[in-house]
Amino acid sequence: MSGKNTGNSGKRIVAERRYPAAGTTKPTAKKRAVKKPKPAARKTARRKSNTPRGPIRRLLGWVMMPFIWLFRLIWKITWRASLVGALILAAAVFYVSSTLPEDYRVLVDQRARGSVTLLDREGQVFAWRGDQFGGMITAGTVSQHLHNAVVATEDKRFYRHFGVSPRGIASAIKINLRSGRSALSGNGGSTITQQTAKLLCLGVPFDPSAWESERAYEADCRRGSLWRKAKEAIFALALEAKYSKEEVLTIYMNRAFLGAGSRGFEAASQRYFGKSANEVNPAEGAMLAGLLKAPSRYAPTNNLQRARDRGETVLKLMNDQGYLTDNQHASAVANPATLSSAAAAEAGGAFADWVMRSGPEIFTRNTTEDVIIRTSFDQRIQRATEEAMQLVFHERVSAGSTAQAAIVVMSADGAVRAMVGGRDVRASGAFNRAVQAQRQTGSAFKPFVYAAAMELGYTPNDYVVDAELCLDVPGSGRYCPRNYTNRFYGNVTITEALAKSLNTAAVRISEAMGRENVRQIANDFGLESDLALGPALALGASESTLLEMTGAYAGILNGGSAVIPYGLVELSLQGDSEPVITQDGGIGERVISRRAAQHLTYMMSRVVAEGTGARAQLDGWQVAGKTGTTQGAKDAWFIGFTADYVVGVWMGNDDNKPLRGVTGGGLPATIWHEVMLRVTAGMTPTPLPMLNPGPARPLVSEADRQRQAEEEARRQQREERQQQRHNNTDGVIENLLNGLFGGGN
Repeated sequence: MSGKNTGNSGKRIVAERRYPAAGTTKPTAKKRAVKKPKPAARKTARRKSNTPRGPIRRLLGWVMMPFIWLFRLIWKITWRASLVGALILAAAVFYVSSTLPEDYRVLVDQRARGSVTLLDREGQVFAWRGDQFGGMITAGTVSQHLHNAVVATEDKRFYRHFGVSPRGIASAIKINLRSGRSALSGNGGSTITQQTAKLLCLGVPFDPSAWESERAYEADCRRGSLWRKAKEAIFALALEAKYSKEEVLTIYMNRAFLGAGSRGFEAASQRYFGKSANEVNPAEGAMLAGLLKAPSRYAPTNNLQRARDRGETVLKLMNDQGYLTDNQHASAVANPATLSSAAAAEAGGAFADWVMRSGPEIFTRNTTEDVIIRTSFDQRIQRATEEAMQLVFHERVSAGSTAQAAIVVMSADGAVRAMVGGRDVRASGAFNRAVQAQRQTGSAFKPFVYAAAMELGYTPNDYVVDAELCLDVPGSGRYCPRNYTNRFYGNVTITEALAKSLNTAAVRISEAMGRENVRQIANDFGLESDLALGPALALGASESTLLEMTGAYAGILNGGSAVIPYGLVELSLQGDSEPVITQDGGIGERVISRRAAQHLTYMMSRVVAEGTGARAQLDGWQVAGKTGTTQGAKDAWFIGFTADYVVGVWMGNDDNKPLRGVTGGGLPATIWHEVMLRVTAGMTPTPLPMLNPGPARPLVSEADRQRQAEEEARRQQREERQQQRHNNTDGVIENLLNGLFGGGN
């Protein structure tokens, strides 16, 4: 046995390790502790740690159990609710998506209103009205600079989200709260897709029977309630599910409102720059994209510098996001966008408004079609008119004055060439004093009194008595007109009476010709308002508009035929080759003979040459016209013409307060002169169609005429009696001579 043990090198076999050899003693606890200290130490340590912590852990377990149960319950509800919500959302998105048209181009232009493009007499665009749509552009064909500008400023993560950007919404809420606003006020965090959903009004079309107006419909589309935002998000997701990113962007770029009636970037580009949106450079693209934040505020036609400042902000965003290099950015900032000549001029707002009001409603104010109207408007004359009025007000009118003015420039056939409706020459949609203001005409009415005299056969050199005159007016008492100078001039020619604007002479002539004749001639010349019935008719106690008065004077210039002032020459629908409406001219029926009109023109030329309208004189030009100042100086007029144009000028206060130191021969005549000085620049003077007067003869009243007739009859009777007596005397003498000297056969 000893050898066997030696052979195994003292190692114990397995059984020996498991069971001790017979006769050996069991190791003591001390020895086990020495041989296996680590396990013993662990058991001891575990017993020590469990002894104090067991009760606390059990206590904590009991305390936490409700919370753990509640958390597990919330989790179960949350993930189930989330699953249900996701399914509902998916169903809603699927349903909305199914209602969208297959072809996205159907959504590009769904305007409830059409547009009106107004062209001047040369065929150039000068104004737009309605919802202008310049034609469809696509995100793929539009200028890359404009494409990038829109994405950079409106939704830089457009190509990375699925229609809604939680990060963008959270950022917007944070900004709003920091600014002291509510979470949903101010910045909305909307993506381009969400904005497109809003532009589409979540698929709800405009129904005239359901909405008071299109404005009310659009206001409802812009509401920002929480429920509205939720529906907007669903619609945005549906758009993304139905269409590609480029198609969504195309809808957005064609539907966005960009100020000045422009719907879509093509219309805005044409409106502001006179070019297609496919051709804009970085500065122009940035300015257009900048309009999206606040179209009216940043419209370059309202404030070009503010629009440029906004454009610079967009350019910086484009540079920061890598759409522009540093050199491109610097170049765009150094060369900001400029307006087209038509947009910069912004001329003819009052004229365009008048054409829209006077044209057929179905093709103007309430058109659902895109309409093109060619007009009689002349941009050169409009600029001359605006410059002249601004110059006179700047140099001759005190800064605190509230006085207003209106101007109409017209051809002899009634074609309106220019119109200013007030001191703010850029105003559009404002009160147009040239068309809407009914004002007393004063002495500007007198040419129609003298027209009656000319028509009844009198000539400019016939005489009238300017002396004190009082008439009994039934229901009004005694009427005694006075001259502006408080003087009377005795016997004067009709021409002198008009040139000096003598009131008593005008009333005498009106009474001699008959008020009804005067009233009829004025009405026939186009003064449609109710004219005064009493003798004050001759002194312009009636009211009229500047447009009517200018048109009536045009009738005198054209030889005595009435005119209907017009601005619309041709109206057609966009894309149609044949016009719907055409206008060949405004000349109507003859009112007075050509001879009478030419005599009257001569008389009115004396008003400018040597009378109250001297400030309207133009070197080298024959000018005819008439001043007018109403009682109390509440209105001041000068209306005059050359052989080519009639220009009417009115001044007054909107509240009807008297003007201070202004008469028709003063500032209105000065404005007229400045207008025509610019209008006639470069033109060859043309003589007025006037006729010099024949021999003079006195003009008397009907009573004087009757007395003269009676005196003439008595004179003839006396001559006849004298002749009879002479004949009788001759017969007696002849008989006597025959008796004395013989005679006979």
